[in-house]
This record gives sequence, structure tokens and C-alpha cells, in this order.
Amino acid sequence: MNSFKQNPPEINNPSTGSPHSGEPVFLTVGKLKHAHGLRGEIGMAILTGFPERLVPGKKVYLGDMHTEKTIRGVRGYHKGLLIAFESIDSPEAAREHVNQFVYVRSDDLPELPPGEYYHHHLLGLAVIDEDGGILGTLVEILETGANDVYIVKKSDGSELLLPAINEVILSNNLETKQIQVKPPEWT
Repeated sequence: MNSFKQNPPEINNPSTGSPHSGEPVFLTVGKLKHAHGLRGEIGMAILTGFPERLVPGKKVYLGDMHTEKTIRGVRGYHKGLLIAFESIDSPEAAREHVNQFVYVRSDDLPELPPGEYYHHHLLGLAVIDEDGGILGTLVEILETGANDVYIVKKSDGSELLLPAINEVILSNNLETKQIQVKPPEWT
């Protein structure tokens, strides 16, 4: 069984600094929303499946320039976090970073167990049918309530939508850069 770890904001955010070939250099983990309190804390929306990895001492990167900052403190706040960085210790300094994205380096992601993949590992792979015929390229992964949906761009420019379920997605092979599928009868 294949399972998938979400990280679509990392893919959809144009300022991640991702090279055109290969996986992203930076992945979005949050968005700074508002200054909070008198000691430089900033409210942050969580855009990662691993918020528990945002701990004091962790290096992150802020804004389009990917300015390196070290987390000084972090705590839960409503549905997000209050985060504090070294060298940001006043409400005025915190306000300078409002509306900036917070990134981590892609090579700093935790290892996943065999058979599990991050979305950005799958994007760009060739999608083939059971007989090895090329259907197109995986260009986007939509998250729905029931299961993810793969959007495959065909050579004629049209799109093929495939539910990411075991009956349809037969295998993901990062080494050959192919996803083998059995399209549903209705496609």
C-alpha cells in the first residue's frame, strides 16, 4: 500500500526557490500572519504535516530572500502557532515579517518509511498504464476528503484525473521516474 504525505503549499508557492529540474530547495511550512505581544512573537498559519519539527534551535528561512532565522520559541495558538525567532524581539521587528512564508530546506525533511512519498517527489513523473503506454505527466495532486486526486497532463494538453487509490495507482518508482496506473473504466 502506498501512502502520501501532504505538502502542496510547497509546490504551489512560486517563491520556494525551486530549480526547474529536481526537487524543491525550500519547502513552505508556514505563513507569518500577525505580530503578537511585546517580545516579538508572530502568529503563524501551519502549512506542513510536521509542525512538531518546528522547535527552538531549528533553522528556518523567511520570505522570498530565504533569510535564515533560528527559532527561539514556539507554542500552540488557536489553530496555528506563535513563533519567536532569535534577533526578532519587539513588536516592531515582528511586524516587518508579517505575510512572509516560512521555509525549511528540502534536504532537511524527515525520512519516510518505505512506500511513503512526499507529493513533491511524485510531481513531474511519467504516468504509464499497465502495458507501459505513456499517459502523460503528473502535474498536480489535489487533496480531497476521501483520497488525493492525481492530475495528469496528456501530450495533447488535456488532463486525466486519477483517484490516488490502490486499485488505480499500481506503483510509484522514483528510480525510473514512473507511476504505473490502471485508469478506471470511466476515464
